[in-house]
Amino acid sequence: MAAPIPVVLFAYARPAHLARALAALRADGVPRIHAFADGAKGPGDAAAVAATRALLRGVDWCELELVERAENLGLGRNVLAGMGAVAARYDAFIGWEDDLICVPGTYAWLAAALRHYAGDERVMSVTAWTHPRVTPAGQGAAPYFDARAECWAWGGWARSWRGMADATAPAKLAAASRRGAPDAFGADLPVMAAAEATQNTWAVRWLYHHLQHGGLCLRPPWSLVEHVGFDAAATNAATAQAWANPPLRPAPAPPAAWPEPGLHPQCRRLWVRANPGGWLGPWRRLRAGLGLR
Repeated sequence: MAAPIPVVLFAYARPAHLARALAALRADGVPRIHAFADGAKGPGDAAAVAATRALLRGVDWCELELVERAENLGLGRNVLAGMGAVAARYDAFIGWEDDLICVPGTYAWLAAALRHYAGDERVMSVTAWTHPRVTPAGQGAAPYFDARAECWAWGGWARSWRGMADATAPAKLAAASRRGAPDAFGADLPVMAAAEATQNTWAVRWLYHHLQHGGLCLRPPWSLVEHVGFDAAATNAATAQAWANPPLRPAPAPPAAWPEPGLHPQCRRLWVRANPGGWLGPWRRLRAGLGLR
């Protein structure tokens, strides 16, 4: 029997969100978790960090390894270091953050996809997230391949993670965002690339990592996960509303025949439409946030 693929869980100082995420992972039958709990920034968040760690220490329904950071690394550094450590031990893994919930069957679907495409270097990742705005029409219950990767509930392999923690990656990322058509899969990509270092993020590096290597990401026909961490009063609330999914549906069964790797011809157009650039970009984003076409 194959060893279980671990879920790599990143947490910080949001125990209420983490409790929901853990409940969903438990209901989904996740067998193994590697958790990385970031350190407190200061006295103001020490209690929330302690409560978060107490929740993780209390997990008794699966195997759990916990790394408690002695300092605050921030999301980007924590993810890059944590995933690198896991990739050194496992061939495949599933990345998760503390504000994601899923439906039962999500883990089984991701694990089956990771095992099926393990030897196919054209596929660099799989994900449990998609959205009607970027899902090609007519998919039915069939998964599809996208050239834009995902950072919410995603799976990868040690082979595809290689190079992500390269010290020269920020410079390469900046250069890649300036070459050719940097917004070929959304005008938000070069903006995120420019802000990666100052905002201590990691996801845009993963997205460009796929684009630079011609890698593909397998997406489900509908989303199996949802993000529950947006603050309604935050400045990104309009964006969060625009990207909120319909109520989650049961996970599809892993297909009897997985699709042959190849970029779906609708994906690029859908991402450009969802994240437009140029002078019409802000207007289109506003209309999208209001649910207008």
